[in-house]
Amino acid sequence: MNVIEDYLQQAQQIIETVKAQESSIEQAAQWFSETILAGRMVHVFGSGHSRIMVEEMWPRYGSFPGFNPIVELSLTFHNLVVGANGQRQAMFLENVSGLADRIQRNFDIQETDCALVISSSGCNIVPIEMAELFQQKKVKVIAILSKKHAAVSSSKRADGKKLGDFADIIIDTGAPAGDAMVKVPGLDTPVSPGSTVGGVLIINSIKAELARRLTAAGKPPKVLTASCIVGAEKATQLFESAYDEHAHRIAGLYKNVGS
Repeated sequence: MNVIEDYLQQAQQIIETVKAQESSIEQAAQWFSETILAGRMVHVFGSGHSRIMVEEMWPRYGSFPGFNPIVELSLTFHNLVVGANGQRQAMFLENVSGLADRIQRNFDIQETDCALVISSSGCNIVPIEMAELFQQKKVKVIAILSKKHAAVSSSKRADGKKLGDFADIIIDTGAPAGDAMVKVPGLDTPVSPGSTVGGVLIINSIKAELARRLTAAGKPPKVLTASCIVGAEKATQLFESAYDEHAHRIAGLYKNVGS
Protein backbone atom coordinates (compact mmCIF):
# COMPACT_ATOMS: atom_id res chain seq x y z
CA MET A 1 0.00 0.00 0.00
CA ASN A 2 1.38 3.44 -0.90
CA VAL A 3 1.10 6.38 1.50
CA ILE A 4 -1.81 7.96 -0.38
CA GLU A 5 -3.83 4.77 -0.21
CA ASP A 6 -2.87 4.43 3.46
CA TYR A 7 -4.26 7.85 4.31
CA LEU A 8 -7.44 7.36 2.31
CA GLN A 9 -8.06 3.95 3.83
CA GLN A 10 -7.69 5.38 7.33
CA ALA A 11 -10.02 8.22 6.36
CA GLN A 12 -12.56 5.58 5.36
CA GLN A 13 -12.20 4.03 8.82
CA ILE A 14 -12.91 7.47 10.31
CA ILE A 15 -16.17 7.56 8.35
CA GLU A 16 -17.15 4.25 9.93
CA THR A 17 -16.27 5.58 13.40
CA VAL A 18 -18.50 8.61 12.89
CA LYS A 19 -21.28 6.46 11.44
CA ALA A 20 -21.26 4.28 14.57
CA GLN A 21 -22.09 7.36 16.66
CA GLU A 22 -25.31 8.22 14.85
CA SER A 23 -27.39 8.18 18.04
CA SER A 24 -25.12 10.76 19.70
CA ILE A 25 -25.25 12.94 16.58
CA GLU A 26 -29.04 12.73 16.58
CA GLN A 27 -29.18 13.71 20.25
CA ALA A 28 -26.92 16.69 19.64
CA ALA A 29 -29.15 17.78 16.74
CA GLN A 30 -32.24 17.42 18.94
CA TRP A 31 -30.77 19.63 21.66
CA PHE A 32 -29.61 22.18 19.09
CA SER A 33 -33.06 22.26 17.50
CA GLU A 34 -34.67 22.99 20.87
CA THR A 35 -32.27 25.89 21.41
CA ILE A 36 -32.75 27.38 17.95
CA LEU A 37 -36.55 26.98 18.00
CA ALA A 38 -36.52 28.84 21.32
CA GLY A 39 -34.88 31.79 19.58
CA ARG A 40 -31.50 31.20 21.23
CA MET A 41 -28.10 30.13 19.88
CA VAL A 42 -25.70 27.21 20.02
CA HIS A 43 -22.26 28.45 21.14
CA VAL A 44 -19.47 26.83 19.11
CA PHE A 45 -15.89 27.09 20.34
CA GLY A 46 -12.56 25.72 19.23
CA SER A 47 -9.00 26.90 19.70
CA GLY A 48 -6.02 26.11 17.49
CA HIS A 49 -6.95 24.18 14.37
CA SER A 50 -10.29 23.26 15.93
CA ARG A 51 -11.34 26.67 14.63
CA ILE A 52 -11.86 24.88 11.30
CA MET A 53 -14.86 23.03 12.72
CA VAL A 54 -16.35 26.25 14.11
CA GLU A 55 -16.28 27.89 10.70
CA GLU A 56 -17.53 24.68 9.07
CA MET A 57 -20.69 24.96 11.17
CA TRP A 58 -21.44 28.61 10.35
CA PRO A 59 -21.28 30.69 8.21
CA ARG A 60 -20.59 28.89 4.92
CA TYR A 61 -22.50 27.39 2.00
CA GLY A 62 -24.98 24.80 3.17
CA SER A 63 -25.19 26.28 6.67
CA PHE A 64 -27.77 28.38 8.45
CA PRO A 65 -28.26 30.73 11.44
CA GLY A 66 -28.58 29.57 15.01
CA PHE A 67 -24.91 29.33 15.92
CA ASN A 68 -22.61 31.70 17.79
CA PRO A 69 -19.13 30.97 16.35
CA ILE A 70 -16.62 31.92 19.04
CA VAL A 71 -13.20 32.25 17.41
CA GLU A 72 -10.49 34.10 19.30
CA LEU A 73 -7.78 35.34 16.93
CA SER A 74 -5.19 35.16 19.71
CA LEU A 75 -5.76 31.39 19.83
CA THR A 76 -6.29 30.62 16.17
CA PHE A 77 -4.32 32.99 13.90
CA HIS A 78 -1.64 30.66 12.53
CA ASN A 79 -0.65 32.32 9.27
CA LEU A 80 2.35 34.30 10.54
CA VAL A 81 3.74 31.21 12.33
CA VAL A 82 6.54 33.14 14.08
CA GLY A 83 7.08 36.73 15.21
CA ALA A 84 4.24 38.95 16.38
CA ASN A 85 0.98 36.96 16.60
CA GLY A 86 2.98 33.77 16.13
CA GLN A 87 2.16 30.19 16.92
CA ARG A 88 4.21 30.09 20.13
CA GLN A 89 2.01 32.77 21.67
CA ALA A 90 -1.19 31.07 20.54
CA MET A 91 -0.12 27.74 22.05
CA PHE A 92 0.79 29.51 25.30
CA LEU A 93 -2.50 31.41 25.53
CA GLU A 94 -4.43 28.20 24.87
CA ASN A 95 -3.36 27.11 28.33
CA VAL A 96 -3.94 30.30 30.30
CA SER A 97 -6.51 29.67 33.03
CA GLY A 98 -9.17 32.37 33.26
CA LEU A 99 -9.20 33.28 29.58
CA ALA A 100 -12.36 31.22 28.99
CA ASP A 101 -14.17 33.24 31.66
CA ARG A 102 -13.13 36.49 29.96
CA ILE A 103 -14.49 35.18 26.65
CA GLN A 104 -17.85 34.10 28.09
CA ARG A 105 -18.18 37.40 29.99
CA ASN A 106 -19.14 38.96 26.65
CA PHE A 107 -22.38 36.98 26.34
CA ASP A 108 -25.66 36.58 28.21
CA ILE A 109 -25.63 32.79 28.35
CA GLN A 110 -28.88 31.08 29.37
CA GLU A 111 -29.95 27.52 30.20
CA THR A 112 -31.87 27.27 26.93
CA ASP A 113 -28.58 27.59 25.02
CA CYS A 114 -26.36 24.69 23.97
CA ALA A 115 -22.61 24.53 23.45
CA LEU A 116 -20.35 22.62 21.08
CA VAL A 117 -16.68 22.58 22.11
CA ILE A 118 -14.01 21.08 19.87
CA SER A 119 -10.51 20.00 20.93
CA SER A 120 -8.67 17.05 19.41
CA SER A 121 -6.71 16.18 22.55
CA GLY A 122 -9.27 17.57 24.99
CA CYS A 123 -6.34 18.55 27.21
CA ASN A 124 -5.80 22.29 26.70
CA ILE A 125 -7.03 24.58 29.45
CA VAL A 126 -9.12 27.11 27.53
CA PRO A 127 -11.50 24.64 25.81
CA ILE A 128 -11.77 22.63 29.03
CA GLU A 129 -12.71 25.72 31.02
CA MET A 130 -15.14 26.83 28.30
CA ALA A 131 -17.02 23.55 28.69
CA GLU A 132 -16.80 23.68 32.48
CA LEU A 133 -18.24 27.20 32.60
CA PHE A 134 -21.05 26.29 30.18
CA GLN A 135 -22.04 23.38 32.41
CA GLN A 136 -21.97 25.60 35.48
CA LYS A 137 -24.54 27.77 33.68
CA LYS A 138 -26.73 24.67 33.09
CA VAL A 139 -25.94 24.65 29.37
CA LYS A 140 -25.76 21.24 27.65
CA VAL A 141 -22.28 20.63 26.24
CA ILE A 142 -21.36 18.44 23.29
CA ALA A 143 -17.63 17.78 22.92
CA ILE A 144 -15.88 16.73 19.72
CA LEU A 145 -12.50 15.13 20.42
CA SER A 146 -10.29 12.19 19.55
CA LYS A 147 -10.81 9.55 22.21
CA LYS A 148 -7.56 7.77 21.39
CA HIS A 149 -5.60 11.01 21.52
CA ALA A 150 -7.23 12.14 24.76
CA ALA A 151 -6.70 8.78 26.43
CA VAL A 152 -2.91 8.95 26.16
CA SER A 153 -2.51 12.72 26.58
CA SER A 154 -2.00 14.61 29.84
CA SER A 155 -4.31 17.46 30.76
CA LYS A 156 -2.67 20.85 31.22
CA ARG A 157 -4.95 21.40 34.23
CA ALA A 158 -3.51 20.75 37.66
CA ASP A 159 -6.46 18.50 38.56
CA GLY A 160 -5.97 16.37 35.44
CA LYS A 161 -9.51 16.90 34.15
CA LYS A 162 -10.08 16.94 30.40
CA LEU A 163 -12.74 18.26 28.04
CA GLY A 164 -14.67 15.00 28.22
CA ASP A 165 -15.14 15.48 31.97
CA PHE A 166 -17.35 18.50 31.25
CA ALA A 167 -19.40 17.12 28.35
CA ASP A 168 -22.93 15.73 28.30
CA ILE A 169 -22.12 14.01 25.01
CA ILE A 170 -18.70 13.10 23.58
CA ILE A 171 -18.40 12.49 19.84
CA ASP A 172 -15.18 10.87 18.68
CA THR A 173 -13.40 12.08 15.52
CA GLY A 174 -11.80 8.67 15.16
CA ALA A 175 -8.32 10.16 14.76
CA PRO A 176 -5.39 8.25 16.28
CA ALA A 177 -3.22 9.32 19.18
CA GLY A 178 -1.04 12.17 17.96
CA ASP A 179 -3.52 12.82 15.12
CA ALA A 180 -1.09 12.14 12.25
CA MET A 181 -2.01 8.90 10.47
CA VAL A 182 0.65 8.01 7.90
CA LYS A 183 4.08 6.53 8.50
CA VAL A 184 6.53 7.30 5.69
CA PRO A 185 9.43 4.88 5.20
CA GLY A 186 12.64 6.47 6.47
CA LEU A 187 10.80 9.20 8.39
CA ASP A 188 10.69 8.89 12.18
CA THR A 189 7.46 10.84 12.71
CA PRO A 190 4.01 10.31 11.13
CA VAL A 191 2.31 12.87 8.88
CA SER A 192 -1.19 13.77 7.68
CA PRO A 193 -3.65 14.31 10.56
CA GLY A 194 -7.15 12.85 10.65
CA SER A 195 -9.04 14.86 13.27
CA THR A 196 -10.22 17.47 10.78
CA VAL A 197 -11.68 14.76 8.55
CA GLY A 198 -13.64 13.30 11.47
CA GLY A 199 -14.58 16.71 12.83
CA VAL A 200 -16.01 17.96 9.54
CA LEU A 201 -17.99 14.73 9.10
CA ILE A 202 -19.49 15.18 12.57
CA ILE A 203 -20.28 18.86 12.04
CA ASN A 204 -22.09 18.29 8.75
CA SER A 205 -23.91 15.21 10.00
CA ILE A 206 -25.27 17.27 12.89
CA LYS A 207 -26.12 20.06 10.48
CA ALA A 208 -28.08 17.80 8.16
CA GLU A 209 -30.09 16.19 10.97
CA LEU A 210 -30.68 19.59 12.56
CA ALA A 211 -32.00 21.02 9.28
CA ARG A 212 -34.36 18.05 9.01
CA ARG A 213 -35.69 18.60 12.52
CA LEU A 214 -36.14 22.35 12.09
CA THR A 215 -37.98 21.80 8.82
CA ALA A 216 -40.20 19.12 10.35
CA ALA A 217 -41.04 21.59 13.14
CA GLY A 218 -42.30 24.09 10.56
CA LYS A 219 -39.25 26.37 10.85
CA PRO A 220 -37.09 25.55 7.82
CA PRO A 221 -33.66 27.21 8.13
CA LYS A 222 -32.41 29.98 5.87
CA VAL A 223 -29.56 28.14 4.17
CA LEU A 224 -26.67 29.96 2.52
CA THR A 225 -26.97 28.63 -1.03
CA ALA A 226 -24.94 29.20 -4.19
CA SER A 227 -26.46 31.12 -7.08
CA CYS A 228 -25.74 28.20 -9.43
CA ILE A 229 -28.35 26.23 -7.42
CA VAL A 230 -31.11 28.79 -6.81
CA GLY A 231 -30.23 31.72 -9.08
CA ALA A 232 -28.56 34.99 -8.22
CA GLU A 233 -31.64 36.77 -6.85
CA LYS A 234 -32.68 33.93 -4.53
CA ALA A 235 -29.10 33.37 -3.38
CA THR A 236 -28.76 37.05 -2.43
CA GLN A 237 -32.09 36.96 -0.62
CA LEU A 238 -31.04 33.90 1.37
CA PHE A 239 -27.70 35.41 2.34
CA GLU A 240 -29.22 38.70 3.44
CA SER A 241 -32.06 37.10 5.39
CA ALA A 242 -29.72 34.58 7.05
CA TYR A 243 -27.31 37.31 8.13
CA ASP A 244 -30.22 39.41 9.39
CA GLU A 245 -31.48 36.47 11.45
CA HIS A 246 -28.00 35.97 12.88
CA ALA A 247 -27.85 39.66 13.83
CA HIS A 248 -31.20 39.44 15.61
CA ARG A 249 -30.21 36.29 17.49
CA ILE A 250 -26.77 37.56 18.48
CA ALA A 251 -28.31 40.83 19.72
CA GLY A 252 -30.12 38.75 22.33
CA LEU A 253 -26.77 37.52 23.66
CA TYR A 254 -25.71 41.09 24.41
CA LYS A 255 -28.99 42.54 25.65
CA ASN A 256 -28.63 41.64 29.33
CA VAL A 257 -24.86 41.32 29.65
CA GLY A 258 -23.74 42.39 33.11
CA SER A 259 -27.24 42.66 34.55
